[in-house]
Formats: sequence, C-alpha cells, structure tokens
Amino acid sequence: MGLCARRRKTATLADNATARDFASLLPLTLTMNDLFRREKFGHLSRAISDKGKRTHTYQIGDLAYWSPSHDVAVYYRQDGEKIPEPGIIVIGKIDSGVEALNVAGSVKVTMELHDEQ
Repeated sequence: MGLCARRRKTATLADNATARDFASLLPLTLTMNDLFRREKFGHLSRAISDKGKRTHTYQIGDLAYWSPSHDVAVYYRQDGEKIPEPGIIVIGKIDSGVEALNVAGSVKVTMELHDEQ
C-alpha cells in the first residue's frame, strides 16, 4: 500500500479481516488531523470489520483502526499513554519515513494499493 502526504511512503497491511476490509476502500484520500502530537487520524466513509485483534498499545509507524468513530490513524510519535477502551486494531505498518507526519496541523493523505514487484 502507498501513502502520499507530499512524499510517497509505503506500508505493509496486516493479515486480518479489518485490514482486508480497509483495503476494499482504497484508493482513499483523507484529511488527517493531529491528535495528542502522536498520531494523525482521518474519518472513514463507513465502518469496517472490527474482527481484528484489539490492543491498547501502539508502536511508531502503526496504521490502526479506531472503531467507535470509524477512524484510521497513523502513529508517528510515542507518548507512553495507553489507548482507551475498546482499543485499536492494527491494520498495517508504515515501512519507513513516518516522521514526515510529525508536523503541526492537518495533512491530506492519499492511500492506494500497489502491487509488490
């Protein structure tokens, strides 16, 4: 999967039902807002499967689904805080360069599938 926020980044999708359902929405352009200076999040047009494993922790580079408000988030900075109930479902991992999202304010991001070569 490719992400573009001025610069192209790649991500690897997880092997779970939530990630597969997310992939069915691609290509997708979202305005991603900053939250807690640790993540950028954007609202999806519909709910996706919540059958993936939930967690209350994250790693830098995680692409995750927050089911209560149908948001997808990219974590670019660790602040040590736990994710509240019901937790997130990790749907992928940014391969490199996630620090490019560590900017003030919102960013427009386009996500699309790319064939592996």
